[in-house]
Amino acid sequence: MARGNRTILIGVMALLLLWLALGMLESSWKFRLDLTEEGRYSLSEATLEILENMDERLEVEILLQGDLPAGMNRFQKGIEETVKTFRNYANEDIRIVYKDPLQLDRESREAYIADLAAFGINPTNLFSTQNGAQTSRLIFPGIVLRTESYELGVLLLKGEMGMSPDETLNLSIENLEFEIAQALKRLYTRNKRAVGVIIGQGEMDADNGFGMVEALNEDYEVYKVPFEQAKSVEDLLSFEVLLVAGPKEAYGEREKYLLDQYLMYGGNLLFFVDQLQVNLEDAGDGGTVAMPVDNGLDEMLFRYGIRINRDLIQDLNFGYHPVVAGDFGNQSQIVPLPWPFYVHAGNMANHPITKGLDQVQFRFVSTLDTVKADGVKKTPLVFSSNFTKRLSAPVRVAFEDMSGEPDMASFTLQNLPLVYLLEGTFSSYFKNRFVPEEFDASLFLPEGNTGSILVAGDADVVKSWVDPNEKQPLPLGISPFSENQMANREFLQNAVNFLVDPDGIMASKRKQFEIRPLNKRKVSRQKTLWQTINLLVPVGMVFLIGWVQYIFKKRKYEKDSRNS
Repeated sequence: MARGNRTILIGVMALLLLWLALGMLESSWKFRLDLTEEGRYSLSEATLEILENMDERLEVEILLQGDLPAGMNRFQKGIEETVKTFRNYANEDIRIVYKDPLQLDRESREAYIADLAAFGINPTNLFSTQNGAQTSRLIFPGIVLRTESYELGVLLLKGEMGMSPDETLNLSIENLEFEIAQALKRLYTRNKRAVGVIIGQGEMDADNGFGMVEALNEDYEVYKVPFEQAKSVEDLLSFEVLLVAGPKEAYGEREKYLLDQYLMYGGNLLFFVDQLQVNLEDAGDGGTVAMPVDNGLDEMLFRYGIRINRDLIQDLNFGYHPVVAGDFGNQSQIVPLPWPFYVHAGNMANHPITKGLDQVQFRFVSTLDTVKADGVKKTPLVFSSNFTKRLSAPVRVAFEDMSGEPDMASFTLQNLPLVYLLEGTFSSYFKNRFVPEEFDASLFLPEGNTGSILVAGDADVVKSWVDPNEKQPLPLGISPFSENQMANREFLQNAVNFLVDPDGIMASKRKQFEIRPLNKRKVSRQKTLWQTINLLVPVGMVFLIGWVQYIFKKRKYEKDSRNS
């Protein structure tokens, strides 16, 4: 056999042997190679841990079905690929089924769609162009997860305000691992971690705090923490996070010491604080004035690197407040009043907490400034719109001021930070100060580098509306006066999840998949070349393999003939 032919034959045989070896290896040991630049088919360690700890079989019902346009078809395939990737690493079997709710009979369809709505999966109207005509159809961009014990639905199509459809689809595909892994964690977690809500300084009552507790109950056990019952910092260290939401009374040295040392010992703090108080019941007639309130936290937050200013902002991306405009017969006429104090913030940082969030509503929010604090990283997360106005205290609040068109020329500020995340090495507020007498000074820590802080200059961002008719509190982000649902609930969940475990499931939201559109000029110029290559190369490979086989058999027969 000629030397060149022998080299080709050896190469072909080596490839075949490699293919057979990989096949045999795969049958006894599961493995996958992800050769994509973005790690498209790689899972985070936190996700792998959840899959390895599954203790019940899982059924995944994919609802996105039918003949879909190219972008939505890519999203559908992304869902399927993600679930199949999960199945390769799962400790239990994952069964995939496909179900189109619109194909069910009428009675079953209505009941099933109602069940999906309870999971937050509402139908989306999908518009597409076929044969020159625009058509529309309802789709359900989500999945339902079932074990023998529980059932959970997940809406997978989510985007930020102002995104194009392609950007929304790409963002949703990037977040598939996070959304599905988060749902699996909720299905299979048996022992929830503890979160504490501080009470005792005039914080929210049960109705106002309902949405905050309801949002966190999915992942955590939520407890009220009366400060007067805490005898030492050790009493607080069982909580992964402590929330300070809307205090109306000043924190004393004792309370501040407990919060400070909780942070130094590795705890995480969320501050949702009103710097100005306003009574909306007095906003009618001649109006009222929002005045500063002393919560006793300013100096401590300043030491950590953040300052909540004594001001309020108005924004042209605003919500509405219901007011009584008069009577019609014996019925009061309630009309929605444009209310720039209700800021709908849709500018988000590219951070796991805020990535993919829709608008978050703030009600009477103050601006934030950072101050020097060595070792502390300060990350702004949520911003106002490009048309914002800042009002320093005292601030007039009157419904009559909103009866006319707002002065557009006065909204000259833009992208004011409304939420900050602080991470790094914190210096204790009590460093170089006297420790309160009731605490053991030998246990005092002057610095801490494992805890984190999130600060917002508004308590209403985690405060529930109360339905005026049913007299019942509503989940976060839902207003009885608007059909739009804000992302306040998801924002709080993401914030707590990130502070508890920044390298866990939340880290999977850092994935970024590039949209790589074809170069239309290059396609037009090289179209014939690539068509020729795609046509001839496969055919040429078949002829090459056939020629190698022919040469091999010919040499074999010639050798046999000579030997005979």
